[in-house]
Amino acid sequence: MTETIFTVISNGTVSPGIFVMKLSGDTSDIIKPGQFVNVKVDGAFLRRPISVCDAEENVLTLVYRVVGDGTERLSRTRPFDTLNLLTGLGNGYDTSVGGGVGVPPLYMLCKKLIREGKSPSVILGFNTESGIFLESEFRALGVPVTVTTADGSYGIKGTAADAMACADYTYFYTCGPMPMFRAIERVAVTGGQFSFEERMGCGFGACMGCTCKTKYGDKRICRDGPILMREEIIW
Repeated sequence: MTETIFTVISNGTVSPGIFVMKLSGDTSDIIKPGQFVNVKVDGAFLRRPISVCDAEENVLTLVYRVVGDGTERLSRTRPFDTLNLLTGLGNGYDTSVGGGVGVPPLYMLCKKLIREGKSPSVILGFNTESGIFLESEFRALGVPVTVTTADGSYGIKGTAADAMACADYTYFYTCGPMPMFRAIERVAVTGGQFSFEERMGCGFGACMGCTCKTKYGDKRICRDGPILMREEIIW
């Protein structure tokens, strides 16, 4: 874990309530897809944990949803503003085991799998067409992309789990809310890795606020996760 000052390059919406922020700074502690950063927001007591979408050549890309006062304040940052980040947090995905499903942190994962000579496919699940983001970025990587929307306004009508039930794969990676995880657990036919979204007080395991039970004992999502193996999760 390293405390680092980053400078905002850009910060803007890509769909209603969804922002993409690019920052310049030392990204050397971000070594695996699936890691996250903890952002200090002026006026907020606790830092905000945000998954890393991409990190290369000292440029960090974060995708976040405005859901409260902290992220709303973050959405108001402008180019040349500076932010204090804790980097190098989380265990990240283990890419030694297989191929892909998901959105922001999975973009960096997809790039890594391609570099390793693997052939990932991507399933992106949204509520409606207006909420879609990162589809073109994934397609630009040259991988098969399936998009689902709950209302059927774009792509396949249904959820990511519905598309996954019809997919051919040997392993999966996913990131999202717990209801989606439960749906994926019901249809999955192989091993996989889940990136959990939890409220984190400190971000590095001291407060124990994001502890969850697993088959191998209690684990802190911020320190021992956010990636957990399918085989260890208690549903």
